Amino acid sequence: MSKINIFALGGLQENGKNLYCVEVDSKIFILDAGIKFPTSELYGVDRIVPDISYLEENKERIQGLFLTNGHVEHIGAAGMLLQRLSCKAYGSEFTIALVRDQLNSDNIKINEDERLVVVNDRSKIDFDGVTVRFFIVAHNIPGCLGVCIKTDDGNVVYTSDFSFDQNARVNYQRMYNNLTHFSKEGVLAMLCESLGANNEASRGTILEFKKRIQQIFISSNNRIIFSLFSGDLQRIQQIVNIAVSFNRRVAILGRKTQRIVNQAINLGYLKIPAELLVNLRFIDDKNKNDDKDLVVIVTGERHEPYHMLQRMSKGIDRLIKMDKNDTVVVLTVPYLGTEKIAARTLDMIYKVTTKVKVFGANLLPSPYATREEIKEMINVLKPQYAIPVIGEYRHQYAFVTVADCVELSKDRVIILDNGDKASFENGKYQGICDDVAFGEINIDGKQVGDVGDVVMRDRELLAEDGVVMIIANINPKSKKIVSGPEVVARGFNFSAPDVDMMELFQKDFIKVSLKYLVTKFIDWASYKNELKNDVSRLIYKYTRRNPIIIPVLISTDVDSIKQKKLEKAVQQVA
Repeated sequence: MSKINIFALGGLQENGKNLYCVEVDSKIFILDAGIKFPTSELYGVDRIVPDISYLEENKERIQGLFLTNGHVEHIGAAGMLLQRLSCKAYGSEFTIALVRDQLNSDNIKINEDERLVVVNDRSKIDFDGVTVRFFIVAHNIPGCLGVCIKTDDGNVVYTSDFSFDQNARVNYQRMYNNLTHFSKEGVLAMLCESLGANNEASRGTILEFKKRIQQIFISSNNRIIFSLFSGDLQRIQQIVNIAVSFNRRVAILGRKTQRIVNQAINLGYLKIPAELLVNLRFIDDKNKNDDKDLVVIVTGERHEPYHMLQRMSKGIDRLIKMDKNDTVVVLTVPYLGTEKIAARTLDMIYKVTTKVKVFGANLLPSPYATREEIKEMINVLKPQYAIPVIGEYRHQYAFVTVADCVELSKDRVIILDNGDKASFENGKYQGICDDVAFGEINIDGKQVGDVGDVVMRDRELLAEDGVVMIIANINPKSKKIVSGPEVVARGFNFSAPDVDMMELFQKDFIKVSLKYLVTKFIDWASYKNELKNDVSRLIYKYTRRNPIIIPVLISTDVDSIKQKKLEKAVQQVA
């Protein structure tokens, strides 16, 4: 019998940052390592990754990182994890290709040939009595796999993102064979995605989607612009196929997406005739990129397609300038938090062209498992316990209702939060016996961990109240103010009714300066700190605002400067 613990360092009660761990006795198996996109109040943050301190402290116990698909919510932090830990990463051919590209992009140096391992649904990897196997799942990106960890007490199955979409090019016979085999062996726990647990809608038909797109091509004699999300390669392929049937040239825009598309083309997952794939040049006097046979596919993650469309509508994009003859087809159903951006983008497009087609969720169904598909997965695997993952709390809670419909009772559905450690002994759930340290790290550009709470608070203050700089030159020898104070404000209007704020600033500056300029040696740190506090209190008293105060006191020895200039002049004459 084994002692099994299941916990997450990210991905529970949130959207993204998926990182789940299964401990079998002393062995740790990591399932996915993704990122989360920041909300609007996280100023300047590009992405958020899970804190892997617990894994670093127990790195000798880690058996491997098992990646299920190529979306950044699942592999975005893989490079960071591989850099800090010495384990191998396992994934499908396409997923590993995207990880390689990520490592090269972030300039992370590891032994890729040894540490990046390509697997498929026939692969079996033994870790001293614990076997890891894989199974195909359908999703909107190629090479998606689920993971099964075989233990003495039964299988632990991680479905990751999945669907039973019959339009997907997946060998369903092999998938069902694998799932049925795992079920016969006995499934102790199933980690099942829950993002679509509230979705009762059917997937719609691909025929209806194709029919609508074909009609757009028939009715348009000019350039057509599509917006899609970068990971939706299945839909990109459908658009390309229809464009090719109308003998139109295709251009795919989006820096990050272009790398994914290139990998998909090289590996044969995306098929675009070379003679019809166009690399656009920047717009100039001779090149306008407005050919009537051109199909432009604008791609990106979350809000990126909307921002690109906005630039095109304002005429500031370097590749495409939208005009009244364009047909714009929006195939990007807004993510949570991007609804305002999506609505504003449509308004801007309509000001340029009225030939706008917006596809709703009925024709662009979510790629995540619906309620009925979750029921089907439960019925096939027949787990003793289910742990809803990949979702907010409302999705996890909805999963409980879905499971109850197929006689998986509420006491057998375990809702966890990040850090909660669900313990199983002798094949029985023992409850949340412990917790592990978890957290998240904000990344700004390529810097990891430098955007902490203090920095974020400063950025919030800058956005809300602005910044005020107090600049002065001080002669440390004569203990005199050479020039200043000069007040520079950004994002803050320091005027107040019936009060001359500049005069108050100068009086306050002189008052503080007299205290520090009478000592033998100037305590610059205390000087700046007291000046900062006094000015802050002064501004709040008259404006009720709290801008960031930055005193800039420059040590300036005027006599020394004059002497150096004189010596330099003498040398030049000599």
